[in-house]
Amino acid sequence: MKRLLLMAMAALLLSIGAACSGPEEDGDAAYYRHDYAAALRVFRPRAAQGNAAAQFRLGSMYANGQGVAQDYAEAVKWYQLAAKQKHTDSELSLGTMYFKGQGVAQDYAEAMKWYRLAAERGNAEANFLLGEMYGSGQGVTQDYADAAGWFREAAKRRHSKAQFNLGLMYASGQGVRQDLVRAYLWLSLGAASGDADAVKNRDSVAKRMAPEQIAEAQKL
Repeated sequence: MKRLLLMAMAALLLSIGAACSGPEEDGDAAYYRHDYAAALRVFRPRAAQGNAAAQFRLGSMYANGQGVAQDYAEAVKWYQLAAKQKHTDSELSLGTMYFKGQGVAQDYAEAMKWYRLAAERGNAEANFLLGEMYGSGQGVTQDYADAAGWFREAAKRRHSKAQFNLGLMYASGQGVRQDLVRAYLWLSLGAASGDADAVKNRDSVAKRMAPEQIAEAQKL
């Protein structure tokens, strides 16, 4: 009886697992094991039916030449369809296509538009890229204060390069009031997130700080 019960439970678990595995999961599994032909068989019909996640994945495959000939214009087409459905990763990717002029004419203003939409939905990379654009004056008037603001939003979401950049801005007083404690804080977080340059720069900032300032930064 116990053996029959165990077999019934095993069958139930298998049926639940099969039910939970949908087309997107199957397509993603194929994609991540680099079986692009299998991934395309899943994503292409789903994308044609209007599925935003499949449209994004198909766009990425065209952008990177994965299982298809690289075709930036085709990538843009699928990113646009998904972005119109407020698919955040597609908004980010579409912004990058406009930024680089891949599949479309280079247009910093259009890139910024799509980055903003992705940033409003909490995408850390979009926040970081907006900071880069404000810091370099690409598509907008150069504004270090705005750059610092966008880096801060990305840094709060554990974006290591944004943490590094924000730390440098506090160290130099660029776009923010100079504050070595906060510089040390953000550079330390950047180092913990894996940014190698943050370690070197944090140690350089530490040489300019009193021991009590370092203690305060470490406490923060």
